[in-house]
Amino acid sequence: MKLLLAGGGTGGHLFPAVALAQHLLDQEPDSQVLFVGTSQGLEQRMLPKLGLPLATVDMVGVVGRGWQGRFEMIPKLLKSFRQARRILRDFNPDLVIGVGGYASVPVLLAAKTGGIPYLIHEQNALPGLSNRLLGKGARRICLSFQESAGSFPAERVVVTGNPLRQGLEDVPALLPEPGKLLIFGGSRGARAINQTVMAMLPLMKEWPGRPEFLHQTGEEDFAQVRQAYQDAGLDPAQVIPFIDDMAAAYRDASLVVCRAGATTLAELAATGRPAILIPFPFAAADHQTSNARAFDRKGAAELLPQTELNAETLAMRVQILFNDRERLQLMAENSRLLGSPGAAQRILTECRKLLERK
Repeated sequence: MKLLLAGGGTGGHLFPAVALAQHLLDQEPDSQVLFVGTSQGLEQRMLPKLGLPLATVDMVGVVGRGWQGRFEMIPKLLKSFRQARRILRDFNPDLVIGVGGYASVPVLLAAKTGGIPYLIHEQNALPGLSNRLLGKGARRICLSFQESAGSFPAERVVVTGNPLRQGLEDVPALLPEPGKLLIFGGSRGARAINQTVMAMLPLMKEWPGRPEFLHQTGEEDFAQVRQAYQDAGLDPAQVIPFIDDMAAAYRDASLVVCRAGATTLAELAATGRPAILIPFPFAAADHQTSNARAFDRKGAAELLPQTELNAETLAMRVQILFNDRERLQLMAENSRLLGSPGAAQRILTECRKLLERK
């Protein structure tokens, strides 16, 4: 199979695409994959490390630009559409998968006008703008959440779950003792979380049994957060800008402090890790808060709105949970019940069905 995967920008869009590519190449080593994204997205940095090929288009997002900004974006869309057509012509894929993000728009439009079948994967319960628009022409729409089905033609929808990167489904169910406190705010970090953790460190200095940390900060805040750990008498090596091996990070963690994006929650469920979820309040339609509430109601995580986030509150919650191993393990078990293993295989099965019909 020659599979082209379009989209990315952030880990929430890119990681499921990586999982699909890796799963396909494991099953069919003779298959070929090509990613199409932008030179500014996470894909530019991550895919070369994984040995996965990337082509780029000169596309930008529309969110937050206003009507004038969107009008000014039209020339860029036309340029990226022409670039996408050249990429499709040169690679000649059997099938295109759009994983969301603005880079997927010109590629799927070019696939539609070129008669190449495409499928989309929607990670969130509230679908993104690009997937809502382009879902009308998709041969199949694969969903992580049943709640998003109403945004697409019912006869082409299938609920598959969210594909996970290699190794995540193999993380042991039993929490390590005592385990680390894993902190991250997405692939680019989260300033609100980073700043709160920096303020929290002095409060935890005298805490008996204080856990070890693993803190992914993103590139922009890395130096400042690392210095804060050093000033608090903590090992600054616990702070890194980006975690390459997330399976190992989850394996060593007993508690996670993070955002509540769909891909993050799928990883928490697959690895069975309890979490304090701090939803990004400016996500489209505040969908991260809806995601976090679902985990909170099931006893898999605690919801901490960003409006209530401060050093004292976060330190108190972390300390209470780390001192209650029985509750942490119960949260871990509840989290695993929300998982959907095998999502990559289900999506590839849909791809093969489409190719048989083709």
